[in-house]
Amino acid sequence: MTPTLEAFSDTLIPGAKRSPLDRAIAGADTGAGAVQAGAIDLMNFPPAGVAPALPGFAAALNARATAYAADHGILLDPTVPPLVSLGFADRTALLVELLDEMTGDEQLAYFALAALVFLAYHTAGHLPTAEAVRDGHPGLAAIGFPAPDADGLWRFPAFSYRRALATKHARTTGKGSPP
Repeated sequence: MTPTLEAFSDTLIPGAKRSPLDRAIAGADTGAGAVQAGAIDLMNFPPAGVAPALPGFAAALNARATAYAADHGILLDPTVPPLVSLGFADRTALLVELLDEMTGDEQLAYFALAALVFLAYHTAGHLPTAEAVRDGHPGLAAIGFPAPDADGLWRFPAFSYRRALATKHARTTGKGSPP
């Protein structure tokens, strides 16, 4: 199941292979992609609530990959899951079919799974943000997410609107929480 979900994630946000033998990551990019950013961790993150559905997603993706291979005369490698066996260009074409050309509930399910991939890369939603930034999370680094202050909190001395929008409430805590 995991290699299939990694191949799905890597197709959306490509990254570098973890080793020369890595098949799930196609190596279409030299940097860190969705898998390195924790896409599978976010899919299995309990608050996301999708972990029980992941075997079904993997089975459906592999069924679609098998049908795609048959339609395009591609001989799949039986030693890896069908989606992993497809080359990056074919994985991309298949995901375009699933996400752009398909309609209905199955398309919505693939969009939901894809959303988790993008959330993992762009937000590190499965990790404490300060820790993720400190540890060099690849997605947060790629978007230039600012580092927190030494205490792990973010303070912005220059207001984004160039003026204070409200005065600080008298009972606001030292950590900035409202009363």
